[in-house]
Amino acid sequence: MNSVYHINKGINQSIEFKGLKAQYIWYLGGGVVLLMILFAVMYIIGVPSLICIILIGILGTGLVMKIYKMSKQYGEFGMMKALARKQLPKCLKVYSRSVFMKFSKED
Repeated sequence: MNSVYHINKGINQSIEFKGLKAQYIWYLGGGVVLLMILFAVMYIIGVPSLICIILIGILGTGLVMKIYKMSKQYGEFGMMKALARKQLPKCLKVYSRSVFMKFSKED
C-alpha cells in the first residue's frame, strides 16, 4: 500500500491577503474599525448621512491606498527596519581616549 502525503509548502511563511503582507492586514482592519466608529460618531452628532458616507468613502479609499503602498514599499519587515534605522545616532562623540586604552594587571 502506497501512502500519499500532501506537503504544505506555505509553512513558516507570513500570511498574505490580496497583496497585503503580515502586519499590514492588521493595520487595514484597525483603520476600518476606526472609520466605522467615526461614521457612528458623525451620524449621532447629526451630520447628514450622505456627507458621512462621502467623507468615510474618501478616507477609506485613502487608507487602503496608503496601506497597500506601505506593504509594497516596505514588505514584511521593512517598516520595522526603517523605524529602527531612524533611532540610530548620526555620530558618536568621544571626549576621552580611555575607551580605547587597554588596561591589564600585568604591570
